[in-house]
Amino acid sequence: MTAPDSTAPDSTAPDSTAPDSTAPDSTESTESTEAAPLTGTPAAPRRRSFGLVAATALVMGNIIGGGIFALPSAVAPYGTVSLLAFAVLSVAAVLLALLFGKLARRSPVTGGLYVYPRDAFGPFAGFLSAWSYWTMCWVSIAALAVAVVGYTDVLIPLHGNHLLEGLVALAALWLPAAANFAGTRWVGAVQIVSTVLKFVPLLLVATVGLFFVHADNFGPFNATSDSVPGAVAASAALLLYSFLGVESAAVSAGEVDDPERTVGRASVLGTLGSALVYLLGTVAVFGLVPHEQLATSGAPFADAVNAITGGHWGGTAIALVAVVSIVGCLNGWILMAAQMPYAAARDGLFPAPFATVGKGGVPGFGVWACAVLGTVLIALNYTAGPDTTFRILVLITTFTGCVPYLLSAAAQLYWLARGSRAQVRPAGLARDLIVAALSFAFSFWLIAGAGYAAVYQGVLFLFAGIPVYVWLRGRQDPAETPA
Repeated sequence: MTAPDSTAPDSTAPDSTAPDSTAPDSTESTESTEAAPLTGTPAAPRRRSFGLVAATALVMGNIIGGGIFALPSAVAPYGTVSLLAFAVLSVAAVLLALLFGKLARRSPVTGGLYVYPRDAFGPFAGFLSAWSYWTMCWVSIAALAVAVVGYTDVLIPLHGNHLLEGLVALAALWLPAAANFAGTRWVGAVQIVSTVLKFVPLLLVATVGLFFVHADNFGPFNATSDSVPGAVAASAALLLYSFLGVESAAVSAGEVDDPERTVGRASVLGTLGSALVYLLGTVAVFGLVPHEQLATSGAPFADAVNAITGGHWGGTAIALVAVVSIVGCLNGWILMAAQMPYAAARDGLFPAPFATVGKGGVPGFGVWACAVLGTVLIALNYTAGPDTTFRILVLITTFTGCVPYLLSAAAQLYWLARGSRAQVRPAGLARDLIVAALSFAFSFWLIAGAGYAAVYQGVLFLFAGIPVYVWLRGRQDPAETPA
């Protein structure tokens, strides 16, 4: 079995065995390469640009997105048991962060959740992981666009008009898409502003709000007819949406300085920091807004600030900040949704148009694809009404996001199982096995907690990619097909 702390073999040679754990790190240089394409074409070297602080900020910035602004209302119908689910999920997120840190030591290249299954199980597993992650991205984009509606209603009353609500959601989707078409410079500028703004309402509610909490507002512990474990699993499946992004440093490992060490540390630090802000903020919202009101609120953080200030001006200001923050988060997720298929397309595992890059440095076809698909999903789901649309989209995102997590954990278990016993350090092996096994179990548990409807729709999205894989692999030159 492999030494848990060993430096991994190159990601393009999945059949090699990890070296001795006493070997020095082999990635001290300032340059790295992308995940090697399956066609054998080497990727251009990429200069590393993220240190520990920058990588930690990347993880926190992607985890603390726009979903948290709507999730307190989404989980309120489960009762305060959802706070217990938040604590359990925080532990699961830290375990995933540790897992990605270990996998980054083995394959310190850009691609992350796509590279690990590909190297362990072959191109089909890599494709499924990339396809599922890409699906998670554009479904997540649709969910975020829907989350904008509730806070827009605080600023401009929409009076429950579903047509107007749908148009607001579409505007929230296409405005950041236009920024992506303008190029990476505009994407970066929007991201900086929105990242600063998103922390304002969260920190305000998570700190000042705790002094205004009333115990009567929390409501029942378990407000459902399910058992406590069932309610925890169901609410955790929704709350996972707020932790998507824990893999950010691993996906961008090719741009991180000393990724064997930095990716794991940044992932854990960023996840812990985000979990603390999330938990305190959610506790404060539950204690500031009466349970019955929170369960139907479209803007829970605005309601929480109104409870602190005793008026409406505070909630209006927070609603404006939330709209800007969520649109900025959409800006970053649209870019990620374009970059993941870009990496797979370079390996011949996604349609070739996804590999094209426009003048602004953004994969333009990928932006168009996710924007159009997000538009279709918003239109289809809004027929069920805004109260259920966000919950449906989030649960589909949970399923499609957990599939790459599940495959990555399985890849780590595979590498641990096929190594040399002579290189094993028992304590380290036990630790890595526990982390990988629990990460696999948590991912499986969250998929089960998403519910039949979300798993059914998620499986349809996943299986829809199989004909794409068959077509692409069938058209590859046999000389380019890997052994």
